[in-house]
Amino acid sequence: MGDLVGQAVEGTLYYLPYKEFQRVRAMNASGEQRATLFSDMCRLNALYMIARAGSGHIGSSFSSLDVVSWLLLEEMTGNDVYFSSKGHDAPGYYAALIGAGTLDFELTHKLRQIDGLPGHPDIGTPGMVTNTGSLGMGVSKAKGMAIANRLKNRPGRIFVMTGDGELQEGQFWESLVSAANLGLQEITVIIDHNKLQSDTFVKNVSDLGDLEAKLRAFGWCVARCDGNDVAAFAATLKSIHNDPRPKVIVADTVKGKGVSFMEHTSLDSDVAMYRFHSGAPDASNYRAAAQEIMDRLQGNSTSAGITELEFETLERPASAAPPERAQRLVAAYSRALIVQAEKHPNLVALDADLVLDTGLIPFREQFPDRFVECGIAEQDMVSTAGGMALNGLLPIVHSFACFLSTRPNEQIYNNATEKTKIIYVGSLAGVVPGGPGHSHQSVRDISALAAMPGMTLVEPSCDAEVGLLLDWCVNEALGSSYIRLISLPWEIPYSLPADYRPTKGRGLTLAEGEDVAIIAYGPVLLSNAIAASKVLAERHGISVKVINLPWLNHVDAEWLQSTVSACKAVVCLDNHYVIGGQGDTIARTLAGAGTGIPVKHIGLTEVPPSGTNVQVLGAVGLDASAIAETVASVFR
Repeated sequence: MGDLVGQAVEGTLYYLPYKEFQRVRAMNASGEQRATLFSDMCRLNALYMIARAGSGHIGSSFSSLDVVSWLLLEEMTGNDVYFSSKGHDAPGYYAALIGAGTLDFELTHKLRQIDGLPGHPDIGTPGMVTNTGSLGMGVSKAKGMAIANRLKNRPGRIFVMTGDGELQEGQFWESLVSAANLGLQEITVIIDHNKLQSDTFVKNVSDLGDLEAKLRAFGWCVARCDGNDVAAFAATLKSIHNDPRPKVIVADTVKGKGVSFMEHTSLDSDVAMYRFHSGAPDASNYRAAAQEIMDRLQGNSTSAGITELEFETLERPASAAPPERAQRLVAAYSRALIVQAEKHPNLVALDADLVLDTGLIPFREQFPDRFVECGIAEQDMVSTAGGMALNGLLPIVHSFACFLSTRPNEQIYNNATEKTKIIYVGSLAGVVPGGPGHSHQSVRDISALAAMPGMTLVEPSCDAEVGLLLDWCVNEALGSSYIRLISLPWEIPYSLPADYRPTKGRGLTLAEGEDVAIIAYGPVLLSNAIAASKVLAERHGISVKVINLPWLNHVDAEWLQSTVSACKAVVCLDNHYVIGGQGDTIARTLAGAGTGIPVKHIGLTEVPPSGTNVQVLGAVGLDASAIAETVASVFR
């Protein structure tokens, strides 16, 4: 589930042009030869796409490409469809769709750009038949498609790729029984059994045991093969073709297949984490990987009886490093958590297969007995935390905000009804990073959690406020809390007073002004609000007060009224949908106080696009220039 966003690779990048894919698809050879050569061509181009974008998932793309290549080139016809439920393999699938001619070749250069290919599957992209979200949805979607096809008398098979870590999601198992009861023989599920999930080996989290026997028990036709052997996969598909039951193939694959040092089988037994799950490789690893793939491609093309392939290159300048003053809130949280754990022996940390992304590695190393890896199963994790809280522990529950706030929402509510104390920490919050796309852009978590009884939602504005708010949640909050963290390094043009201490419902003025008050939270919004305030003063003569209000669902009415009473308008910024964001709480509070001050909301109103951070913030109206323009319009 991890989605690290790093630096794009500088220097020479290599890819194969479309004419080479056309040549291989047309060559006079066996289907196995074509698909094997095609899959490595896609590996090279997927590697190029990830290196150029600075993020993406190499390991999962590479493990599944042999299966995808065979399906696209040799198996699927007519109304047959394929989609991936796991979603991390999008770069590999994009490369295959481009190589097959379904997508415009120029999109090879536009992974995770607003006018290009989103980080995770989206039906706005030709060839994508469904969106991904939290894991486990794929088989259910396939059932719906199959039932619809039958009602419309439309033939066609449905092929679904799932990950093996994905099998920790309860929905996967829920989806199997009715598919067998309905005899949905047109569904074939391929489990990309590459043995690893984001944090570690699948067996270390939830050992799948006799997976074939489990699947058969649900009434499915089950087969197993080497998923990186095209001929073996093709033969397995043929052997189960006429079975009247829904079908599942356990495809044993190697994560990172095709590059020796990226393959998980090359890991030493004491390696704690697979390095190529997400993010771009560094320049030296990229070039070594590209060279290995290109050398093998040239050898295999000669063996297949065609002339050597012609590669193309792109020279990419070095990316700008994060500013020296950039702050990293997840790292600050990691340090603050250790401080609290040293003081509270009943504090435990739970993780959902995101130990690196959520900053829990230091905690796990220092307090191994108080760390619980729950895997890709947020509902189970949250209810486990509920049981811990009932028995006297202080659980701190971690995942990406997009999954933590919504997937186990009913379980969080159940915990709230028990009036225990649990701290939920959601990283990757907000609309950026924009590259992963809407499945990972957490812009509805405030609305999902704000009404939970006894729950206080906070978002720190900088490194210093992280520790202060965590301290408040641990030591002062009477009930449960939710801490919202951005995961990007961010340059912050303000600082907190040395004597600042958070007071529930009250904020801190970062810039003085008299005409309009901009109220916001978090580094992204506040830094852009400060920049916008300077533009407004210089170009429009508008004096702006910028207020940091880290409390997302509680506002002290007396403080708010006294703080903004001299202003002509209040503008609320939300790194979230406008409906249900902090702005709603502020507007409700001001209306109740009868101030009569007009309130303007700036936030999301539609599903956010995938793209670079600059592109996405501009598109949703949350960059400095857009904020300044909107505020200026209030005074026209």
